[in-house]
Amino acid sequence: MAKCEICGKGVSFGIKVSHSHRRSNRTWKPNVKRVKAIVKGTPCHLYVCSRCLRSGKVERA
Repeated sequence: MAKCEICGKGVSFGIKVSHSHRRSNRTWKPNVKRVKAIVKGTPCHLYVCSRCLRSGKVERA
């Protein structure tokens, strides 16, 4: 569910490094909101990241 339906931004992976330099895996999830948007003239619910909302790629219903 943590995926933008407009730009396709999804989960990215990396390594968490502690103070003692022990390494473990971690994830970064995008800031995804469920919004009511107009697609092809009809309102429907989409999962959209905040970057697409802010830049105006989505027309809110």
